[in-house]
Amino acid sequence: MTVRRQPDWSPSPPEPGPDDDDGTPRKPTKGDLTAQAILDTAERLLAKRSLREIGIDELAAGAGVSRSTFYFHFESRDDVLYTLSERLIGEIYAEALVWFRRSDEEPVAAVRRALTRMVELWRAHGPVLRASVRGRETDPRLAELWQGIARRFMRSTAVQIESERNLGLAMPGPPSARALARVLIVMNESTCYQQTLMKPSAEWDAELVETLTHMWIRAIYGPNVTG
Repeated sequence: MTVRRQPDWSPSPPEPGPDDDDGTPRKPTKGDLTAQAILDTAERLLAKRSLREIGIDELAAGAGVSRSTFYFHFESRDDVLYTLSERLIGEIYAEALVWFRRSDEEPVAAVRRALTRMVELWRAHGPVLRASVRGRETDPRLAELWQGIARRFMRSTAVQIESERNLGLAMPGPPSARALARVLIVMNESTCYQQTLMKPSAEWDAELVETLTHMWIRAIYGPNVTG
């Protein structure tokens, strides 16, 4: 059994626009490049040590800047982790739009594409994302960031589930669309967190994508949907 839906013409959040009015991407400034060098250094060091074991001088030296220059761009190590987290979490959400906004693409294909990118991002940036997950227990800003994106994920997922149900494409509840969305989103995060603790393996990651896809499809659409 396959399921298709008509394009959704309801208003959507605006897409990120170009940096310049004429559509030309803005050239990074010296400050942009310095901040990025600090972020790159932090991500590299987080692959080996915890945030608390990384010194400001080490972050500055790795970026080739002075300590005062570091503080011009970031208030603290926590601020660096927050910035990295905000970018990555935003990217993960953006990739989920593949399913949130699907039109005539089969559900299995849309879900698989979104989950593939999610697993790839967690694999590529696992140390940062794990540090961020741990950090939200003590850092109010990180906690608020994760809570905000979790609410956004759950709300968007619940709206999509409800839309598919109203079109007769997804199985009716119970559970409610909101409850089902919550379980699926929490499952994604905890599974990806644990996966990145393991030795990198393309085979294992592909298996994870297929398993998560199977679980999402069965939970939302039922056992007879293929794609």
